[in-house]
Amino acid sequence: MQLGLQPEAGEGHCFWCHGKEVAIFSVGGMLSSSCVGFISEWLGRRKAMLINNLLAFIGGAMMGLSKLCLSFEMMILGRFIIGAYCGLASGLVPMYVGEIAPTSLRGALGTLHQLAIVTGILIAQVLGLNSLLGSEELWPVLMGVTVLPTVLQMALLPFCPESPRYLYIIRSQEHHAKSGLRRLTGRQDVGDALAEMKEEKRRMDMERKVSIAEIFRSPLYRQPIIIAILLQLSQQLSGVNAIFYYSTSIFQKAGVQSPVYATIGAGAVNCAFTVVSLFLVEKMGRRTLHMLGLGGMCACAIIMTVALASLESVPQMSYVSMLAIFGFVAFFEVGPGPIPWFFVAELFSQGPRPAAMAIAGCSNWTANFIIGMGFQYIADLCGPYVFLIFAALLLFFLIFTFFRVPETRGKTFDQISAGFQRRPASMMDLDMGMDMELAKASTELEYLGEGSLN
Repeated sequence: MQLGLQPEAGEGHCFWCHGKEVAIFSVGGMLSSSCVGFISEWLGRRKAMLINNLLAFIGGAMMGLSKLCLSFEMMILGRFIIGAYCGLASGLVPMYVGEIAPTSLRGALGTLHQLAIVTGILIAQVLGLNSLLGSEELWPVLMGVTVLPTVLQMALLPFCPESPRYLYIIRSQEHHAKSGLRRLTGRQDVGDALAEMKEEKRRMDMERKVSIAEIFRSPLYRQPIIIAILLQLSQQLSGVNAIFYYSTSIFQKAGVQSPVYATIGAGAVNCAFTVVSLFLVEKMGRRTLHMLGLGGMCACAIIMTVALASLESVPQMSYVSMLAIFGFVAFFEVGPGPIPWFFVAELFSQGPRPAAMAIAGCSNWTANFIIGMGFQYIADLCGPYVFLIFAALLLFFLIFTFFRVPETRGKTFDQISAGFQRRPASMMDLDMGMDMELAKASTELEYLGEGSLN
């Protein structure tokens, strides 16, 4: 799809402009994600998400009107604003979902965030076909479609309750917290839930306010924040965004007859295996699925390299490379795609969680920026062997996950936090069975399940 804003531009200039478009989106995400902690504490989870939609509306409108105004700068600025929206949403949404979800469904509900993302990607890929909205005349409409889900969320989000944990623990608004609990559960007896939150609030009040700098300085948070950052890096440095940024050209080099449709096929695989992860995450656990995904992606990256390197001598390898790409995407959505987003929220209690989400989110978007800017140059330098770099990184993240990342399935927020204080992360899941037997739900919904109706 050509933008048609500067028809006199040469090929090199267009590539430079495309690189700026890709990069400026990540820059917006980097800057805004670092503010997630402050904004979520100041406005609250729900109000922050609601106001954040204004960024999406403004950014989508600017991109949609850029051709009419003959302004490439409007497109760049719109991409930046949309990136800022996504940076905030990538922290606010998992935080909100994690705080209102019951322990038994925390992973599955957290995966819905990723499912919404990949569904949006697939819809955009389909609408971007030349026969639909990807033509020279209609691409501004495609850019403007961004405002539609924004309007929908602005209409529906006011009907969702604010996080009761935020209201009670952070704002000390017991009455509003009770109201939110009753709306979430349909029950009137919320005493058990408030007792649990009261204990967490008591412990939090005894500690100093946790800032971003304090998370790095404090030995209590150093180990979980390192895990959080590396989990986010394992998502972005896996190479999956390199595939989606430049998927069509990769399929062309692989000899695929219709590379655009093959890219849409990869998007469909993206959605399908996110659903698979949705059903497996509470059965197999976060750690197991993450390692399975990393290992599978590493194998697919090696197969992809062999196939692309031998393509000229063995044309049939184009089919192998295509299957390797589909497998790479499938394994990504089994583990590294959805899990890091909600796993970070599980590693921290209510006090340090906003700052931790900001740090992890900024790490994710920074890595996204690096891949978006650097992959094409590295690919030109390394040729078909570029994915061996990602294979090596995936192997490193797999080893790190095996030795340092604990399992959080079935554990309360307090149990997870206490585990880091008692023992190294590599030992935390040795007593998983005992923890699950002794565990009580950490969220409002789970506690109310033990109560009785009035």
